[in-house]
Amino acid sequence: MIRFIYADELHKYPVLKETMFRDRAAQFKHRLHWSVTLDENGYEVDQYDALNPLYTIWEDANGRHGGSMRTLPTIGRTMVNEHFLDLTGGVEIASPFIWECTRFCLAPGAAPGVAAGLLMAGCEMGLRFGLEQAIGVFDARMPRIYGRIGWKPDVIGSRGEGHDSISVGLWNISEQARAEISRRSGIPVSVVARWFDRSFDTAFHDQAVAA
Repeated sequence: MIRFIYADELHKYPVLKETMFRDRAAQFKHRLHWSVTLDENGYEVDQYDALNPLYTIWEDANGRHGGSMRTLPTIGRTMVNEHFLDLTGGVEIASPFIWECTRFCLAPGAAPGVAAGLLMAGCEMGLRFGLEQAIGVFDARMPRIYGRIGWKPDVIGSRGEGHDSISVGLWNISEQARAEISRRSGIPVSVVARWFDRSFDTAFHDQAVAA
């Protein structure tokens, strides 16, 4: 299942927190060899994790991290505006209707469907929050994954060649996009809506407790 958790609430889910940041270290530091740093716990964390981002986290049957991504409003600090303006033609992307998505991570041996579940949950979140687009930086391996899932971004700009290329893209958030991911993945829209409600709807929690 998916959980939507703000950074200041992560302490309530210690296993998810530990396994997410360790899986980020495994993917970005050790497998992809990005220039990222690890803290004393072996976690891959950066300055944007300190800005109370909203994490979308796949929790597996053992309560551990299966995959995740991190989102922040573009009206505040973002990686795109602070580090990748060369890919946007020097134009800062700042809108209450656009959020940035970063640190898309899959746990080693993640179950089939986790990537689709994360993107579909991100689209659901955008629809619920009244967003129009998501923006993110991605490397050369990701367009194939996005295409297979059925939600490809519009590329704003790229640099590098082949496997070393990186791009900035915009995803349009719509019910049609959510429906296409659902069709390709087999994940019902109602299930993703329930994931969101479990995380944000107080009435849902009250009803569950009463039951």
